[in-house]
Amino acid sequence: MISGAPKRTSHAQVVDQLGKAIVSGEFPVGSILPGDPELAARFRVSRTVLREAMKTLAAKGLVVPRARIGTRVRPRNDWNLFDSDILTWHFVSGVDDEFLYHLSEVRLAFEPHAAALAARNATDAEIAGMMRLAVALGDAKHTAESLAVADLKFHLSVLDASGNPFLRTVGSLIEAALVGVFKLSSPTAEKSGIDEVARNHIRIVEEIGRRDEAGARSAMEHVIRVGRDRVRQALHADTA
Repeated sequence: MISGAPKRTSHAQVVDQLGKAIVSGEFPVGSILPGDPELAARFRVSRTVLREAMKTLAAKGLVVPRARIGTRVRPRNDWNLFDSDILTWHFVSGVDDEFLYHLSEVRLAFEPHAAALAARNATDAEIAGMMRLAVALGDAKHTAESLAVADLKFHLSVLDASGNPFLRTVGSLIEAALVGVFKLSSPTAEKSGIDEVARNHIRIVEEIGRRDEAGARSAMEHVIRVGRDRVRQALHADTA
C-alpha cells in the first residue's frame, strides 16, 4: 500500500474501485448497490469475482446483503476504520481536519505507550536497530515515497520493541496514516525538513535508550503532532 502499487487481481481491483466509490459517497450510506449484472459489466469481471469482492467489502463493514432487497451500504459507524484499505480510500477521496484529528488521536493512544514500553522492554540490539532506522530518515536522497517507507519501518520497529504483540496489530493503521501524511505534505521539499524528521525520531530512540518511559512517550507524541500539523497546513494552503 505504501508504495502505491496497483492492485493486480480482478478481485482486488473490484474491491479497490468499489470501496473507493463507497467511501467517496458515489454510493451513499443506506443506498442499494446496482445489481450483479450491472456491476459485472462495469468492472468487466465474472459474477463469481464480483460476489467474492462483495464478501470482502462486507467483511470490512462497508456493505451488507439483504435478501430480496440487494446489497446495502452500511452506516459509517459500522466501517472498520482500522482496515488499511478503508483508511487509504479516505485519503484518496479527500480528508478534512476532523478526520486527521481523529486519526491522530488514535495514533496518540497507541504509539506513545508503545514507545514507553520499548523504553522498558527493548533489548540493546532492538535499540541499536531503531537508531539505525532513525538516522536513515535523514538521507538527503529521500523521495516522498522512500521517506514514507523508512518512517513506517521505524514506527513498526517501536511497536515490535514494545514487547506487546497486540500493539503490532495497529501497524496497518499507522501505515495508512503515514501514506496519507506523506502524500498530502512531504518534508522532502527541503533538506531542513528531512533533517527535522530525523532529529525528532532520533530523540525517541535516545529516550528509549535511557530507559526513560515518560521521555519516550513525549518524544513520540511530538512526532505525531508535527506530522498532523504539517498536513493541516497543507490542506489549508490548498483551500486558501
